[in-house]
Amino acid sequence: MNLEVSRPTKLWFRLSQARERVFNRRRQTLFLIVLCLLCLGIILAGSGQAAIANQTNLSGRNQAPSWSHPFGTDWLGRDMLIRTWSGLSLSLRVGFLAALFSSIIGLVVGLVAATLGGKVDAFFSWWIDVFLSLPHMVVLILLAFVSGGGLTGVVISVALTHWPSLARVIRAEVYQVRSADYVRLSAKLGRSPFWIARHHVLPHVFPQFLVGLILLFPHAILHEAGITFIGIGLSPHQPAIGIILAESMRHLSTGYWWLAALPGAALLAMVKVFDILGENVRALLDPRTAQE
Repeated sequence: MNLEVSRPTKLWFRLSQARERVFNRRRQTLFLIVLCLLCLGIILAGSGQAAIANQTNLSGRNQAPSWSHPFGTDWLGRDMLIRTWSGLSLSLRVGFLAALFSSIIGLVVGLVAATLGGKVDAFFSWWIDVFLSLPHMVVLILLAFVSGGGLTGVVISVALTHWPSLARVIRAEVYQVRSADYVRLSAKLGRSPFWIARHHVLPHVFPQFLVGLILLFPHAILHEAGITFIGIGLSPHQPAIGIILAESMRHLSTGYWWLAALPGAALLAMVKVFDILGENVRALLDPRTAQE
């Protein structure tokens, strides 16, 4: 009797777990779509407001946040909401370029090091350890200064300093795939290491590459704002978040708190969005958590 009762109970429990997994995956997918559309809207809308963000109105300067100006105005009467929106759009574009180049470097280094092995692996592992042991912000500032600053300097400096962690992860994944039976069989059939890397290894590590690209976004955006804040990054004529925060420092003592607080909060909110986005993508792509 107990056995007859337990079987339907177990079946109902498994069906409930399956429905819950499907619901969670649909919720995560919908959340990802909403976040991607939000970021796309910020980029498209903010990219066309650079000229408006620099328009001055001396008769309406230093206004506190209100319905007409939710983020207030600065000492030149410029609307801080439009400037913040345009700055976030610029940060997203710069962060995407820097994170993309850095992720590609990490992918190539991890693949080559683990595929060739031996001295090549030791060489790249040494470089990874060197970059991870150096003070991150100091190297970032030096590379930005050597590159001449500006948009190019920011992209180069961020791209050359953020790849080691992703390269180490991909290297470990490649070593794990190389021990699989189908990879060993391909090697015994005479396939070259690069053929194996292209057809077997690369599809396996692509989810790690995608998650790493998304998770590099917050670091790239914050470091772009940090470099620009100290005067090495983007041009002062561009409405970047780092420029907005650097200019607002001169006016905080006069009580104009909204000049730094609201753009800084918007920057932190966008960074948090990308953190959540990366964790959701990892949960969807990782086979160890996809069924949870």
